Amino acid sequence: MTQRKESEVIDTEVLVVGAGPVGLSLAGDLGWRGHSCIIVERGDGLIYQPKMDQVGIRTMEFCRRWGIVADVEASPYNRDYPQDNIYVTSLNGWELGREFFPSMRTDQPPPYSPQKRERCPQNMFDPILRKFAESHESVQLKLRHKLVALTQDDQGVTATVQDLEHDREVTIRARYVVGCDGGRSRVREQLGIIMSGRGLLTYTTNVIFRCENFDALHHTKPGYRYIFLGPEGTWGTLVAINGRDQWRMSLIGNAQENKTYTEDELKAFAWRAMGKPFELEILSILPWQRYELVADTYRKGRCFLAGDSCHLTSPTGGLGMNTGIGDAVDLGWKLSAMLEGWGGPKLLDSYEIERRPVAQRIVNISTKNLQLMKSPGKNDKLLEDSEEGRATRERVGKSFSEAMKREWFLMNVHLGYRYIDSPVVVYEPEDPEQLAREAAETANYEPTTQPGRRAPHAWLADGRSTHDLFGKTYVLVDTGAQGADEREAALLNAATTRAVPMQVARWPEPAIAGLYQTRYVLVRPDDTVAWRGDRLPQDTAALLATVTGH
Repeated sequence: MTQRKESEVIDTEVLVVGAGPVGLSLAGDLGWRGHSCIIVERGDGLIYQPKMDQVGIRTMEFCRRWGIVADVEASPYNRDYPQDNIYVTSLNGWELGREFFPSMRTDQPPPYSPQKRERCPQNMFDPILRKFAESHESVQLKLRHKLVALTQDDQGVTATVQDLEHDREVTIRARYVVGCDGGRSRVREQLGIIMSGRGLLTYTTNVIFRCENFDALHHTKPGYRYIFLGPEGTWGTLVAINGRDQWRMSLIGNAQENKTYTEDELKAFAWRAMGKPFELEILSILPWQRYELVADTYRKGRCFLAGDSCHLTSPTGGLGMNTGIGDAVDLGWKLSAMLEGWGGPKLLDSYEIERRPVAQRIVNISTKNLQLMKSPGKNDKLLEDSEEGRATRERVGKSFSEAMKREWFLMNVHLGYRYIDSPVVVYEPEDPEQLAREAAETANYEPTTQPGRRAPHAWLADGRSTHDLFGKTYVLVDTGAQGADEREAALLNAATTRAVPMQVARWPEPAIAGLYQTRYVLVRPDDTVAWRGDRLPQDTAALLATVTGH
């Protein structure tokens, strides 16, 4: 059957392909900045198998910026449910170790952020992001629309899109296109970009099941995640999807064998996890693969990649979606700058330079976390009710508990990343000791205004966070008590002349002055430090040109 073609060409500033959390975040950010955006999504927008459940602390800072924290906190997840990570032979067997964490209701933000991580699975989080994106009149979501082809020219991109619902072709003309369409990205395929890395890590099968009285069926004190160890090693995990009656069981395979399980076989695994048979209702089954891959480039011309379309990682650590939303935030303000006419060509060049090394670090860390989760290996005596079995369980539990701390404590990964070699950041001479600390990848996060880093959070006297002033504009932070000088006036005048959004924040409080380390800190719209110094340079126009990509 020949498809009908729609004669009208639809114009938009940015076309986003894919309406997962990354695409919705990017579209929402662009709409929040006042720009037109169309999202095309080949699916129906429903989440049948949530692939993530942790909204990381940095992502929650972005949610605070967008005004949707209350929506996340009001999600259907049971905020009183325990969040411990527990290592067991079965839920009615032996507990080998436990990492204690507070519930979402009792947890508090750390001193270096106005927010904390949240438990909000994708079937709850995506609708929040969709509501945020569609709250802007300039954003349109087109479900059941499949990208067919892309062509570029000097002025923009023409996309051919198939409207699956009405069996017709639609043409969309955009200034820029961003592929947020996952590991099998059609945008990446159209651009001819390949991915490199270790490739396939494991075949895995996820099972979502419902059981009303699950916690009453076992003697293990409840927690968020259970990791199951048997004589053969680590074989599966179980996660509380909603903190009530839904659970996600993951069967950890290997890269050599792609198994397909029947429902009876999957129920048998659930019974093994419980330690006895019980009634459960299987809601969905998802075979999937873990990969360690990063795209060789994030951009071709006016087309970009973000999220899983340019980095695929094991979910061990919960870093995949959160890294993708970091991509969206980095790219969103830069596209906005180009659309508004004040951004220079190096600004878009900086997207890949800044974000690709972050992805490379993330996939490496996530693979190491997977290796640690599988580290116990074979222990033939693990289930023996004997002195040798007890000694084996004590040894395995102690070593495994210590190894898993690497995955549970990742604050420096979430907040301590640094953009290196960016053309829109003014760097300082490197400190060898600082470089050595960075290479060590410690779990501890140390706030700093080192250029290329996330600007520190502090509470202001009026109850706001320093981060509450960032997002829409550049912010020149002045922690001195002397007031404005002629160089500051020159910088603001240059910004006005070039239509660069900029404001000054005067925070002379001693605590903030100490935290921000120099009198002046220039913060970009993505909270990243672009420059710092005790006095502005004489050529403030040159500084402005650098940080805006000219």
